[in-house]
Amino acid sequence: MIQNKQKSQADRTDSVPAHDEHVRTVFAILHGEKTADLLLRNLYILDVHSESVFQGSILVHGQRIIALNPDESIVRAREVFDGQGLYAIPGLIDTHLHFDAQLAHPAAFGEAIVPSGTTTIFAETLDFASAAGSEAIEAARALFKDYEKLPYRIYAFAPGKKTSVEVTEAMLKMDPVIGLGELAHLSYMTGNDDDFRRSALGRANGGWVNSHWGVTALSDTELNYMPAIGAHNNHDVWNEDDIEKSVRYGLRTQIKFGVGSPEVIRTMLRAIVKRRWPAENFQLCADNISVDRVLTKGHIDWVISLAVEMGINPIQAIKMGTLYSARSFAMDNEFGSLAPGRYADIVLTDSLSRINPRYVFKGGELVAQDRKLLKAAELDYSGMVKEPRPGLAGLAPEQLDLAPIEVSPDGTRAKVLLFDVYGRGHLKFAQEIWVPFRDGLIVPEVDGVTLNRISVVQRYADGERHVVNGLFKGVSIDRGAVSTFWPAPFAYFVVVGNDSAEMHDNLTKLDTFVGGCLVTEDRQVRAELALDIYGVMADMDLSELVSATRSIDAALEKLGNRNEGEPVVNKLLTLFISLDRFGFMV
Repeated sequence: MIQNKQKSQADRTDSVPAHDEHVRTVFAILHGEKTADLLLRNLYILDVHSESVFQGSILVHGQRIIALNPDESIVRAREVFDGQGLYAIPGLIDTHLHFDAQLAHPAAFGEAIVPSGTTTIFAETLDFASAAGSEAIEAARALFKDYEKLPYRIYAFAPGKKTSVEVTEAMLKMDPVIGLGELAHLSYMTGNDDDFRRSALGRANGGWVNSHWGVTALSDTELNYMPAIGAHNNHDVWNEDDIEKSVRYGLRTQIKFGVGSPEVIRTMLRAIVKRRWPAENFQLCADNISVDRVLTKGHIDWVISLAVEMGINPIQAIKMGTLYSARSFAMDNEFGSLAPGRYADIVLTDSLSRINPRYVFKGGELVAQDRKLLKAAELDYSGMVKEPRPGLAGLAPEQLDLAPIEVSPDGTRAKVLLFDVYGRGHLKFAQEIWVPFRDGLIVPEVDGVTLNRISVVQRYADGERHVVNGLFKGVSIDRGAVSTFWPAPFAYFVVVGNDSAEMHDNLTKLDTFVGGCLVTEDRQVRAELALDIYGVMADMDLSELVSATRSIDAALEKLGNRNEGEPVVNKLLTLFISLDRFGFMV
C-alpha cells in the first residue's frame, strides 16, 4: 500500500489489530521467543545518518529491518546469510524515470535495473497513457496490476500533460500513483485551464507535483510560479546556472544521466564539487535510459561511482542515491537507510567508491546476485498487445523530397532545416542553415560533411498529411533507411535515409506494425523491433528486447553508421520529445 495516500479514520482503526500483532511479534523475536525471517551476518554496514561504517549484522522480519547487531545468543532466524565482509548500503533509488518510454514492460525493465542495485523508482506514465488514448485508464490499471510482484518498488505519477484531465484524475486515484507527473508549465503564463485543473487535482490528492523543462528556459515569473503552486522537484538541469537557480528556488534538484546526456552528468557533478553545494540538495535520476545502457554501464550505481570520480565524497554520493532521494519524497521512514523499521532493501558491494552490486535484497528477499536477476517476475503483459492500425495510405515518395525553404539570390545556396539529436541540447535541436545548391538540387553537406535526410511524417491524416523534411545529425548511413514510430502525444514517424523511394518503402513497412523501429536496404528488411504494447513497449523479456535493439545497430553499421552510446532506436525515439516541444507535430 502506498504510504502517503490519505487514510480515513475507519481505515486507521481497522488496521490496529495488524499493528498490534506486528509490535508483539517484533518484541518476541528480539527476546528469542519467535523466529525472524533473515539474519545477514559478517557485514560492514554503512550508516548514512552518521556517515560511518560499522561491522555488524542485520535482522529482518516481514520485509523490514527489525534490528542492527541483535543479540545472536538468543535471536533465531529461518535463514542466515553470510555477507562475506562486504559493505551493506541501502537499496538505490531513481527519483525520476520514464519507465514507460524505455521500450521494456515493467517486468523486463526490472531484469535490467535490479541487478544494478536499484530497488525503488519514481516513474512517469505520461507517454504510455497518451499512447493508449481512449483506453488510457483501462491500460493504466493493466500496467499496474500486480505491481507489488515486481522485484523493485514503484511509485508512479499521473500525467501532467499529453492526456485529458479525466485520465489524470482517474489515475491519481490508483495505486501506486502518488502524485502529478511532469507539468506542461510553459503554457501556464497563457492561462491554460487544463494545466490549472491538473495542478489543482495533484494538490487536492495530497500528492507530489513534478516539474519539467530546464529552469534557464523559464522567465523569473514562471520560475517563482512553479514552486509557489506546489511543484516539488526539477530534473531538467543542464549546467551550473541551472543548478544554482533550481536549488535557490527550493526545488528538489534531480541530477540526471539518461539518454542523450552522458557528458552533461559530468558537467553537473563537477559544478557541485566546484561550488561546494551540500549534497543534501541533490538526488539522482535517469529520466530516460535504455536497458542496453543499464546492462553495459549501470544505473544509479554507475552515477554514484562517477560522482566519486568527479570529487564527491563516496558516502555523500551514496546518500544522493539513497537517503536524500527517499527524503525528497518524505519516504525516508520507509527506505533510504539501513535502520530498524525501514524496508530491508539492501545492496552488498565490495567498494563504497565504485559500487559493485554483488547481492541485492528487496524487502529481505535476495532478488539479484552478481548482476543477474535470480527470478523473473511472473507477470504477463500480452493482454495489452494491440493490433496494428495502418495510416499511411496515399503517402507518395515525393512527399519526402527535400525542398529549399529559400534559395540565395545567386542560386548557389539553399536554406533547409537541420535537426540534431536530443542529447546535443534542446536549443540547437532544429536550425535553419544554408547548404550548397547545384543544378536545382540540394547538396546535403554541412561543414564538408555529407548528412542524411530526415522526414517527420504524420501517421493518421485528416486531410492533407503533415510532413516536415530536413537534414539530420545523429545517424549516418550510406544506403538504405531506418524509421521509428512514437504515438505520444501525436502519432508520427521519423525516417532517415538518402533516397525518397527507399525511405517511403521503409515507412510503409513499419506502418504495418503497432509501433517500433525498422531498418531496410534495397527494400528488404534488415532488422526490426516491434513495440506491440500501445506502440511504446515490447512484449518481450529483457534478452529478446536487447537482441532486437542491438540488431538495429548491427544492421545500420553494415550500412555505414558508427554508433556510440545509446542504441540508435533509443536515440531516434528521443527526437519525439523535441519535435513535440518545438511544434513540429500537430
